[in-house]
Amino acid sequence: MAVPATAIAQDWPTRPLRLLVAAGPGSSLDVLARVIGERLRDALGQPLVIDNRPAGGGTVATAAGAQSAPDGYTMVISFNGPLALAPHLYAKLPYDPARDLAPVVVTSTSPNLLAVNADLPVRSVADWIAHAKSAGNRLTYASVGNASSSHLTMELFRSLAGFEAVHSPYNGAPPAVASVARNETQAVFSAPTALAPHLQAGRVRAIAVTSATRYPLFPELPTLAESGFPGVEAVLWNGILVPSGTPRALVDRLNGAINAILAQPEARARIALAGLDPAGGAPEAFAALIRAESARWAPLIRKLAIRLD
Repeated sequence: MAVPATAIAQDWPTRPLRLLVAAGPGSSLDVLARVIGERLRDALGQPLVIDNRPAGGGTVATAAGAQSAPDGYTMVISFNGPLALAPHLYAKLPYDPARDLAPVVVTSTSPNLLAVNADLPVRSVADWIAHAKSAGNRLTYASVGNASSSHLTMELFRSLAGFEAVHSPYNGAPPAVASVARNETQAVFSAPTALAPHLQAGRVRAIAVTSATRYPLFPELPTLAESGFPGVEAVLWNGILVPSGTPRALVDRLNGAINAILAQPEARARIALAGLDPAGGAPEAFAALIRAESARWAPLIRKLAIRLD
């Protein structure tokens, strides 16, 4: 006799859980995963292992999540690149986000900041464009990985502004930003978390933000729209998913627990310190976001003929 889904949800979990993280230690996604993971342990009464897998621009962790048993014990926290962009960039992606993953909840959003090495004669978007054009193709920009919002946002900006630069992808924001701080690369679009220590130390300089309006944590930074590029708007987002086929009762249980965590003042404060805006909501809202972002970026990827195979 089949066990009712409600009974499964009541008994679950009975053993440790695992949260795959599609970014490396120290990244904004890692900070978020640990804030949620610490509290999810208490909410569910079981240990929870954080498993960072930054390779492949987050596609490795996302694929591992998609290929896990659909029993609620393995989750993945992933983001724009692996979920909405990668299907248009890889001919042979080992998962289909729409088919192989069940969205649970959007966990946070954040704009990218455009940052440059602090030793460059660059204090504005106009300065950067002039400097890049004068350098020809000798400048290199970092990204947090192939197929990432960091990568595509720079490609969109570069194509509209008319400058050349060589792409140098890294496995996550911390090494990408560190490369700019060392002047191995000269610019990057990154979430604020990895930039913060280098901004404070004066090794990198932020010159713009990619959101539609100014970012409250950096109110002095103009948007790219204010800087003459209204078409370059890119908000980072991330969320937790489980393998397709996971019982809806378990998805709902996780959704409720994580939404409760994202509503806790202490958790929200820690997430905000990481430069992220706590989100939340229903699984259907997360699924709709993935579809909308995929449809939005696909034409640009085709136009620029970006392939990552």
